[in-house]
Amino acid sequence: MRRLITAAPLRKDPARLEQRLKELPAEPGCYLLRDAEDRILYIGKSKSLRSRVRSYFRDSHDLSPRISLMVRQICEIEFIVTDSEAEALALESNLIKAHQPHFNVLLKDDKKYPYLCITWSEPYPRIFITRRRRLRSPLDRFYGPYVDVGLLRRTLFLVKRVFPLRQRPQPLYRERTCLNFDIGRCPGVCQEKISSDDYQRTLRNVAMVFQGRSDELQQLLRAQMEKVAERLDFEQAARIRDQLVGLEQLTADQKMTLADGSVSRDVLALATDQRVAAVQLFQMRAGKLVGRLGYTADASIASPGEILQRVLEEHYSQVEPVEIPPEVLLQHQLPRQELVEDWLSERRGHKVRLLQPRRQQKAELIELVERNAAFELARAQRTAEQHALATEDLAQLLDLSQPPRRIEGFDISHIQGSDAVASQVVFVDGLPAKQHYRKYRIQSSSITAGHSDDFMAMAEIMRRRFRRWSQVKAEGANLAELRRQANTPLHTDGLGDWPDVVMIDGGKGQLSAVMEALRELDLHEELVVCSLAKQREEVFLPGASTPLESEPEQLGLQLLRRLRDEAHRFAVSFHRQQRGERMKRSRLSDIPGLGPKRVKELLGHFRSIDAIQLASPEQIAAAPGVGPALARQVWSYFHPDDLEQAAEAESTSPALAGHLE
Repeated sequence: MRRLITAAPLRKDPARLEQRLKELPAEPGCYLLRDAEDRILYIGKSKSLRSRVRSYFRDSHDLSPRISLMVRQICEIEFIVTDSEAEALALESNLIKAHQPHFNVLLKDDKKYPYLCITWSEPYPRIFITRRRRLRSPLDRFYGPYVDVGLLRRTLFLVKRVFPLRQRPQPLYRERTCLNFDIGRCPGVCQEKISSDDYQRTLRNVAMVFQGRSDELQQLLRAQMEKVAERLDFEQAARIRDQLVGLEQLTADQKMTLADGSVSRDVLALATDQRVAAVQLFQMRAGKLVGRLGYTADASIASPGEILQRVLEEHYSQVEPVEIPPEVLLQHQLPRQELVEDWLSERRGHKVRLLQPRRQQKAELIELVERNAAFELARAQRTAEQHALATEDLAQLLDLSQPPRRIEGFDISHIQGSDAVASQVVFVDGLPAKQHYRKYRIQSSSITAGHSDDFMAMAEIMRRRFRRWSQVKAEGANLAELRRQANTPLHTDGLGDWPDVVMIDGGKGQLSAVMEALRELDLHEELVVCSLAKQREEVFLPGASTPLESEPEQLGLQLLRRLRDEAHRFAVSFHRQQRGERMKRSRLSDIPGLGPKRVKELLGHFRSIDAIQLASPEQIAAAPGVGPALARQVWSYFHPDDLEQAAEAESTSPALAGHLE
């Protein structure tokens, strides 16, 4: 539960405001501004906390409309004192990423641009491409986000051919290596044929490629090759030579070069409309373009300089000091440029200059990056326009007063009633919003293995999905006002999920069952519900005997089909997961002495039932929570024939011994 701050906004309580301002120290640090529901509105930094926070409550005519709106909501002020302004800058960046305040300049996490991840927290780190920047450990490292996805994939593909790296997330075999080890593409990580230290040493060389330090890596490898050749280890020298050849091939695509080839620098520029800013960061190392990163931000609440500063803080707070170049070219002046420059210099250990070039070659670089940012912005605008047209067409198809923003799709998945589950997928502005997806296990006792009822299952899901809204309406709340609040950016409580359209995967039967459930909740007149029948891709509305008139290529119908297909995919994947877990549990649960906890421990140790079946009693006994007696029982369950043969041998051995006597 979110705690409420019962006091009125500070602007309406001058005595309390003055008291809070006096408590602020005149020292560097970060401040957090909270509203009446304890939500963080804004996180900022300052060389003097007292002066900075006090400036918000002076003459409101000097504030922008956005800041004025924020100040009217401030009910509480918190602060964190730091030793220096540079330290406050780093702390602010971390706090913004953790809390995502509404009034801060936030970089959009639209998963458009991928990252390369190296899991340094593992003994044998993995290297892979991902669109989710989710840290499992502070030791893990993300490189990117990369604009050119194809180039990133080609680079990783070639890197895995040049350097021997683990090729699979999980071993293919439990007791031996796979073909990748035999042909030299993997060092045998699964069987620990290489030590963790040696493998991480190889991966540190790989990381230099993605840090833009290929030239430095080539120099390092040449020195190693000469050293091993002097020791007459020509086989190892040949392997290093092949790596050098691969690196030369890797850098052959970097055709853009500059005259001052000895200088390393980053170049930042953006292109923006009134809503979105597309930011590009070009990494120039030794005169070559080695990386092109991309970001998007909300342009409606920040100036170009503020957006560039936020990108710069986000990027350089994640990289290693050796990756920070001595020079950064900027399209616009940063609001706190001197502070950021000092912070970067402190991180790098050497002077870093932030420049806004106006002439000659450096200015041409800025123009080049800006032109690339403009192409990315145009592509984003075209995509947004297509989604806007689809929602507008859907509004016409369903006779809505305005285009739907949030659309929810539901589907059921089971095999003859067994492992019955349901899915809820959400599209916002025509795009999947996976953070709002939900899975349901069907709880009805009438739906069991051998007996299915899709109508009953869909009705159950509707009751569970909208039960809270029904309770709110029964308490006399204004649903129209709550629905309006549910679509505001600051609305974050449990009711911020009212859909503009609900789509059911099915025909008139499923739709009728859903509407009956909504009548029980007294929400049948509040929700816009439709169904999409699979056979002819027809759209039905409640109470209608015939489908709506539509064309197969109609944008609104295509949007519903994408929603239906995503709901089906999500439901089927959850059903398969549930069925697989049940099959695992059912086989092991038949073994006397194995309860749910030990079943889970066994599967966690061996990873599969097949591995348990192939294991010896001694190997099974090595699993946590399993002793020799239970291990023998587990082994006997999977090898009844072997057990019978052993028993026969024991019974015949005394007679045989007597005959020999």
